[in-house]
This record gives sequence, C-alpha cells and structure tokens, in this order.
Amino acid sequence: MTEHPHRARRFIARGTLSVALVLALSGALFAANAKLAHGSGERHPQDLADLTRVEEKRVERLSAEVDGLHSDVFGLTTQENAESGNDVGEPSVGYAVEGGLVPVQGPGLTIRLNDAPVDSPRRGDVSPDVLVVHQQDIQAVMNALWAGGAEAMEIMDQRIISTSAIHCVGNVLRLNGRIYSPPYDVRAIGDPYRMRHALAVSSAVQAYVRAADDVGLGWSVSESSPSSPLKLSAYSGSTDLQAAEVPEGTEILPGLDEAESRERDESSRARARATETP
Repeated sequence: MTEHPHRARRFIARGTLSVALVLALSGALFAANAKLAHGSGERHPQDLADLTRVEEKRVERLSAEVDGLHSDVFGLTTQENAESGNDVGEPSVGYAVEGGLVPVQGPGLTIRLNDAPVDSPRRGDVSPDVLVVHQQDIQAVMNALWAGGAEAMEIMDQRIISTSAIHCVGNVLRLNGRIYSPPYDVRAIGDPYRMRHALAVSSAVQAYVRAADDVGLGWSVSESSPSSPLKLSAYSGSTDLQAAEVPEGTEILPGLDEAESRERDESSRARARATETP
C-alpha cells in the first residue's frame, strides 16, 4: 500500500517543526544562562577549590555590607537619641578598645605560624599531624599575649574580642565565617618586652617552638618600629549572643539592690519633708 504523498509531506513538516521548536527552546535556554553568567560577573565553580574561593568572596562582600549596615544603625541610633533628648554619652576609651569598637595603633608584636615545608628533613619520621599548625597552637599564642598585657589583638585581618572563637579544620582556620590558610599572623598591641616574656614562659608556646626546631614548623616574632606602629582594624562581626545563661548563685549587677534601696529611702524622706512643710 502506497502512502499518500500529501500525508507524507504533512508528517515531514510536522517533524521539521518539532525539531525547529526544540532547537529554538534550547537556544533560548543557552542565551538565558549566558546572560545570567555575564550578569553575575563570576565564573561558575568547576571544583571544590573554585567553590571555596567563590564563597570566600561572597562572605567578604556580605561582611562589607554588614559593616555599612552597622554604621547606618549607629548613625540612626545617635540621631534618635538626640531627637528624643536621651543623652547616652560616649563609651570610655578603654571600653571602646577592649570591645574592638575602634581601630587602634601602637607598639606591639607580630607572630607568624606556618606548616612545615614539603622538604622538611623529618617529614618521613613523624606523624603528618605534627607538621601542621593546630587550633591549640594559635590559642596558646593568644593566651600568652593576653597574659603579657596585650591591649588589642588581631588574627589575619580580623580583630579579636571576648566572644571571638577560632576553629581549625585540618590546616584551615575558620574565624567569623571566613576561611584562612597558613601562614597565620597574630598581631598584638602592647608592651613588646612583656609580651615576649609571656611567650617565653608559656609551656604550650615553647612546645610549639621546639617542634618548629625539630620538624621545620614556621615560627617568627617581629616587633613594630616607632616609625611604623601596628595598626589593627575595628571589629566588624556580630556581637549578638546566640545562647547565654547566668551561673546559679551569681549576683546580677552587684550593688543594684542597695542602690534601689537607697533611692527608695531618699524618696520617702523627700515626701516626708514635703508633708511637714507648712
């Protein structure tokens, strides 16, 4: 049985139309993806290293936005207090420095810790765990510097405050959502002599120094010069506590009850005097 020529042409036309429609939709999708990629200005990550770099840039961008928002909130709060007549006052210099609210500069030390190089002479004789800088090594340096009277401190490019917490995964340091690879720089402003002494008497720091001599871990201490003091940035992370509780038996705001009692007594005496006045 011979197929009618008109029907055959109709089938061919329908097939051609379907192919053309699929190609047109595919082209539209490719064009949309290309436009989106061009608009983002970033190459799509091809592996884990690329993804890490992209995420680091995103965190830096968001951190900059947070800094700007903090500045806006501070300005609006100051304006609101001024308009409402509430004189909050400025925090003391010591409070501002300890809280990391302001950038600071002064004499101090820079300590650099680094993993052992690939050509370490004893790399084959020791555990690989000994050849990298660990969280406790950085914490030992920080604690020694605080004990030596450090007034302000910074790890890499981030100011350290009382709620700062460092966390190492392998030889990668995580701090406030950012990721850093060695070498790690710890900068502290204070009396260089006292801080050097504190490093020298810290058993944990000296254990790291001995390991540095044995397997080639990086360790250096440099002092700022009078013409080039250390400059530490202000803290830019969040200060909100996620969870906190007062230990049982701890007095909240010591002296508050006595102050309230005195205020009540003075108020009672004032009312009594007003009643006695003819």
